[in-house]
Amino acid sequence: MNIKDIAKLSGVGVSTVSRVLNNHPDVKKETRDKVLEVIKECNYVPNNSARILKSNNMKHIGVLVKGIFNPFFSEMLKIIETGINDIGYTMILHHYDTNSLGGNEGEVLISFIKEKRLQGVICLGGNFSKIEEERFEEIEIPIVLTSVDSHMKINTKLFSRVCIDNKKAAYEATKYLIEKGHEHIAIMLGDEFDAGVSNRRVMGYMEALDEYHIPINKNYIVMGGYDFEPAYESAKKLLTASPEVTVLFAISDIMAIGAGKAMSDLGFTVGKEISLLGFDGLNIGKYYTPALTTIEQPGKQMAEDCIDLLVQLIEEKEANQNIILETRLIERKSVCNLKG
Repeated sequence: MNIKDIAKLSGVGVSTVSRVLNNHPDVKKETRDKVLEVIKECNYVPNNSARILKSNNMKHIGVLVKGIFNPFFSEMLKIIETGINDIGYTMILHHYDTNSLGGNEGEVLISFIKEKRLQGVICLGGNFSKIEEERFEEIEIPIVLTSVDSHMKINTKLFSRVCIDNKKAAYEATKYLIEKGHEHIAIMLGDEFDAGVSNRRVMGYMEALDEYHIPINKNYIVMGGYDFEPAYESAKKLLTASPEVTVLFAISDIMAIGAGKAMSDLGFTVGKEISLLGFDGLNIGKYYTPALTTIEQPGKQMAEDCIDLLVQLIEEKEANQNIILETRLIERKSVCNLKG
């Protein structure tokens, strides 16, 4: 007999049973009485040492980040940390890379939760494509995924998610370029092994091309590594091999800026002889020359919604949710209109 069994028999959540055991005041009398009655009938004796350990860590919220050097994530982290502090919790930040625990992000998350004894977790970035759901059955804390887009359906019994529709956003971006008269449209993805964001955005790109009966050229699909230098080198190689390309759609503003430098070094005038479209809506795009046209993600809202939802989940005022936010096109000077 364990706390999960007591929760099931009482018809309440595990955290409610925990609050009853710890004599928290925020439990209705009828609920408290029901739980105590089940405990009495089952002769349940709680593990006091485990309860003490948990009570000592009740104010810790973990933030698990893949790609901490991504400026988009950095901006979100500032908001998340402020939000966590404002509600009286402490943020514990953990960064991991593709090689952590063999690339199994689910195991990285479980290890983080167990090691730090957290009350909730926000996962920023990653794919979570190798989730083994049975491994999460004993996890009693709420988990909110954000800026995560996997080809797998996220089980809302285990997770909440706050994100954008990456496929739709990339489709709209590509459609915008086509309606500007572009047909030779290249796309720069982050990582060929990215089953999440890169995969979803290239799907949206291909869908738009197919809708307008524009053939998909595999040579136009290149990798930029989500960083300036690899994006620079990749764009240089692309434009040298395929000089007919009129526009490059980079799925991050950082890669767009690296690619833009390559365009200039090759003698192109961005926004006139060749076009460039980014993704994220970073402030740095305003100061690029010419100012970068980009798809803006609502990073501030995503970060704030994560905190709000996590608090509701911790207090058992909400069930897990899948929240999809809208992107918007910020039109500046880096995309030219070939239709005149």
